Amino acid sequence: MAILNSVAKAITKPMPRMISPRSHSMLDYVTAGVFIASAGFFWRRNRRAAIASLVSGTAVAAMSALTEYSGQSNGVFDLEKHRDIEIGMAAMVAAMPTFFSFADEPEKNFFLVQGVLMTCVSQLTDFDQRSQPIAGAVYEAVDSQ
Repeated sequence: MAILNSVAKAITKPMPRMISPRSHSMLDYVTAGVFIASAGFFWRRNRRAAIASLVSGTAVAAMSALTEYSGQSNGVFDLEKHRDIEIGMAAMVAAMPTFFSFADEPEKNFFLVQGVLMTCVSQLTDFDQRSQPIAGAVYEAVDSQ
């Protein structure tokens, strides 16, 4: 399972960093929402997968809430620490089917894909970027009106 995450990391490492910290923040909350929504979807079919999804979604949401993204000053840890935690969390998500004993069931594929996607998003994020991209400036201009 962690092999897929390692392959995803190796493939995306040489690619340019094209995701801004603000976009990464939004993607983290979308990921948490997908985990929580999938818990409802899995509940009748596989309660272990549903609980694993709730645990994963809560962990991603908590990590995002505690991160100081660019332009914010309310976080507990910075983006570099966020990246380290997120790589570990992606491996944890990919290992959830083994932890919750549903590694032989089709729901495991959801967790494997989510782990790979989390790794890819983390590797493609420009954590050194401190200024807002043009799209971010447009969103802020619309929000201020």
